[in-house]
Amino acid sequence: MKIAFIKVNMMYSKGKDALKPLVFAVIERLTPKEHELVFYDERIENVPDTLDADIIAFSVETFAARHAYELADKYKREDNLIVMGGFHPTALEEEALLHADVVLKGDAEETWGEFIKDVEENGLKPAKRVYQAENKCVMSYVNPNSSCYESKKYLPLAMVQASRGCKFNCDFCSIKSLYPGGVRQKDIENVVKEISECKEKLLFFIDDNLFLNEESAIELFRAIKPLKKKWACQISLEIAFRDELLKEMYESGCFMVLIGFESLNENNLEIMKKSANLGILRGGEKSGNIAHLEEAIKNIYKHNIMIYGMFVLGYDYDTADSIRDTYEFAVKNNLAIANFNPLMILPGTPLFERMKGEGRLRFEKWWLDPGYRYGDAMYFPKAMSPDELKDGCRNARFSFNTYRNIFKRMMGERVNHRTLLNMSVFLAINLISRSEIHRKQGESL
Repeated sequence: MKIAFIKVNMMYSKGKDALKPLVFAVIERLTPKEHELVFYDERIENVPDTLDADIIAFSVETFAARHAYELADKYKREDNLIVMGGFHPTALEEEALLHADVVLKGDAEETWGEFIKDVEENGLKPAKRVYQAENKCVMSYVNPNSSCYESKKYLPLAMVQASRGCKFNCDFCSIKSLYPGGVRQKDIENVVKEISECKEKLLFFIDDNLFLNEESAIELFRAIKPLKKKWACQISLEIAFRDELLKEMYESGCFMVLIGFESLNENNLEIMKKSANLGILRGGEKSGNIAHLEEAIKNIYKHNIMIYGMFVLGYDYDTADSIRDTYEFAVKNNLAIANFNPLMILPGTPLFERMKGEGRLRFEKWWLDPGYRYGDAMYFPKAMSPDELKDGCRNARFSFNTYRNIFKRMMGERVNHRTLLNMSVFLAINLISRSEIHRKQGESL
């Protein structure tokens, strides 16, 4: 059989920030060698007008759903199968089945192999239309130098995954819809093997939260330290005052952490169920919650680690003024980079159901609505208008990424320029972020 696997772009224009999708290497490993397998990443390359393949599979995120459905309808023939997997089809299988013959929900390790076996046995008439993973698979070794990446131009940053899922259950997050069974960790031996084989000098842990507990985290950091790689990760704010952990992180090669600050308002954090952040805000001895949050940032800086801050704006206690306050907080504390995102209402989350029940959605399905533009408010905020939310986030994004502010933040905190690596990474991610923000803002999906 000939199989085409497509990573769908969320917009028609191409970006500059594409990273290697691990799903390609996973699918390549799971597919029997006798089948012909070709990969397309629409974020960096054009897909053909026609595809002569028995199976055409799509990895679909919500922002890319509308375009994925367009491609599926375009490629569908009587003698092929259209398959969809990923976050969006997992959350909305019935919608996806309007455009796909088969939907794979959850881990590819549990669904892709079963689906391919069914096709081998039954032809292009698989035994069922929905394959549901139980999220019990063991995370296996993934070849970081897989042939699926050959001739594709990605940023020179290796992708590694040490765990799946998150121990938290934030109101707005879609992770639980894909991985409802908690956190699973890969054997450290496999993580070490993958990192040691990476051609790239820099790597990024794509785990939703690299910190499950201090014991397992330190074990991982000590295991990868001899490899002398430089790395970044997503991690929860609860690590901010764990000095031994931060020391181990830095010594093992960590140069940057991506932290979801989300909001500076306690009431918003309570609605989000962002317990780790609430603990930081409420735990300080100094007067003022924000002061203690700034202490947390300084303590991370003390360990020579840069911070990529992520903020979710538009929760019930946010106003136009609080968006400006968040922007000023990020500039004042010299965050290496920051995202100022209007609250995204993703299907499969408690937030989506709550907003739908309250009648606050501006679009019945924003991901399919031709009137939706990237950066628009997807709902009606309580303390501002949709346009105030959109404009506030846009202004924060644009202002944070002016050349003047980029230089100010780089020189304003020593960790952002203390080494050639730090300065190079700082400038690269800021210039790419600036370009991508201006490309995406106001674009249709």
